[in-house]
Amino acid sequence: MRLILGSGSPRRKEILVGLGIVPDVIIASDIDETPHKGELPRPYCERVTRAKLDAITSEPDDIVLVADTTVALGRRILGKPENAAQAAEFLLKLSGRRHQVITSVALRRGAQHWARTQVTAVKMKRLSDDELNSYLASGEWQGKAGGYAIQGRGGAFIPWIQGSYTGVMGLPAAETAQLLRAAGVRWA
Repeated sequence: MRLILGSGSPRRKEILVGLGIVPDVIIASDIDETPHKGELPRPYCERVTRAKLDAITSEPDDIVLVADTTVALGRRILGKPENAAQAAEFLLKLSGRRHQVITSVALRRGAQHWARTQVTAVKMKRLSDDELNSYLASGEWQGKAGGYAIQGRGGAFIPWIQGSYTGVMGLPAAETAQLLRAAGVRWA
């Protein structure tokens, strides 16, 4: 049995390793993550996660773990910004407001599937022009849903969350551990 992490995210690997679980193989799934017209954030996140799981080939006894994280401002999906201008747009929309970070996790072992979706409410402080420009210049926004990383410099913008800190990072530790145990993974 191998544990395949279907994600190139160093944060997801870091969270697993923090649980004492080291993936045997890391394969970044390459799928189209474009939201469908009118698609709501949670169904979008769950659909993308299923597509990632389906995109990873494995042996019957392998366990494949995938996840997707979506930032939602009401019904709007704020994905990974394509450039600094779009990151600024996202951060200005989130500034001084509450939003949701949705992380969907899925596992497959043979024909069996397990999935969980974790939703965290997050409050971002009102950003000053200096804070925004400094953050954009740092480049940390690149490849991050909603344009920020709670585990990095972006954490200074988040005075309050209700839910899973690791879920906001990209892989909710408690839910992931439960799914791995259900799939038969044992660790110390």
